[in-house]
Amino acid sequence: MKLVKLLANLGYGSRKEVQRLIRSGAVTDDSGRVLGESELPPHERIRFHGEPLDPPFPLTLMLNKPDGYTCSADDPGAVIYDLLPERFAHRNPGLNPVGRLDKDTTGLLLMTDDGKLLHKIIHPKSGCLKIYHAVLDRPLSGNEAEIFGSGELLLNGEIKPLLPAGFEALGDKEALVRLHEGRYHQVRRMFAAAGNHVTALRRIAIGGLTLPADLAEGEWRMLTRADLALVFASRM
Repeated sequence: MKLVKLLANLGYGSRKEVQRLIRSGAVTDDSGRVLGESELPPHERIRFHGEPLDPPFPLTLMLNKPDGYTCSADDPGAVIYDLLPERFAHRNPGLNPVGRLDKDTTGLLLMTDDGKLLHKIIHPKSGCLKIYHAVLDRPLSGNEAEIFGSGELLLNGEIKPLLPAGFEALGDKEALVRLHEGRYHQVRRMFAAAGNHVTALRRIAIGGLTLPADLAEGEWRMLTRADLALVFASRM
């Protein structure tokens, strides 16, 4: 049953479904030899319908989230899991977003089945840097860098000021915002407090990990150890 458990945990089907697949000859080693339920060759040698298996735990990936997708699997509309292989939604441990992007926010989203890594990234003490590109409804006033970087900006309905944030104007109606925290709708609320309105928001980096230019909206890519190291490399 070792092979059955492995494939079921990777989301290839329930244990009964996987058993049927194994018995049908769908699972082989890299030489084409059909495997039995109790066998467990090295992971990299196992083939499912001739294709290598998905990576075992832990799996972390980056997704270029499009507009209109939510980060909850329970939403009745379009969800981020629709953009991944269906089996990814059935992995055990489960694959979860590392923090969330709003439905109308696009860009870099990390997903992982490693709970310790997830909490390490999102915990306030990590101070993990997030960089956002914002498009605004009205021209910048010129004092946003001072307001955002003051450490005294208080959002509506909150009693604790925001940590100092980095700001870079890219034109009359565009800017980069660099945060070391992640409050609810933070970038949108910051600009609202400065008298402006965000019309489009895109996350382009987490730590030193930047959204690749060749990763189109809706596409995803597995992260390497080098990628994960970059996540904790902050840069203001």
